[in-house]
Amino acid sequence: MNLDANGFRNLILILTAWGGAFIAALWLSLVIWTYRDIRQRTHDHLARILAILVVAILFLPGIVIYLILRPSTTIETEYQQTLEEEALLQTIEEPELCPGCGRKVKEDWIVCPTCHTRLKKSCHQCGHLLELSWNLCPYCATPAPGMRRDNVTLDEVIQPIENPLD
Repeated sequence: MNLDANGFRNLILILTAWGGAFIAALWLSLVIWTYRDIRQRTHDHLARILAILVVAILFLPGIVIYLILRPSTTIETEYQQTLEEEALLQTIEEPELCPGCGRKVKEDWIVCPTCHTRLKKSCHQCGHLLELSWNLCPYCATPAPGMRRDNVTLDEVIQPIENPLD
């Protein structure tokens, strides 16, 4: 099989054209991929332009440099993480809800303004607000009225309770 110089030259020309077309398509696809990837990772226009220029000018070393320097997470991933953190904080904080109607109430309210459910009671000695289930004031150690008191004398039992509203 004899290959003449003209046929060999044509074969080399065809292979070079295919190789050049492949390199050009690879270069263009890497620039497009970089554009799409950096768009998902940052809102900074300067960073987007620089990333595309590095890949466009330096080609394969540029894509390696871009992969090293690009932000590790996408914007959507950061947004999802922020939503998860906010959801966790809401479960930790747990706003007070009215047991009657389920609406949010403030911790210094005695009754719910919507359904009139009693939320807290006042200590008859110091006036601080107490939870309904508390039998003793944590601020002044006074037992709630009507509760059993141990080690009291007869005089203390007979003594009338002062009304804090007077």
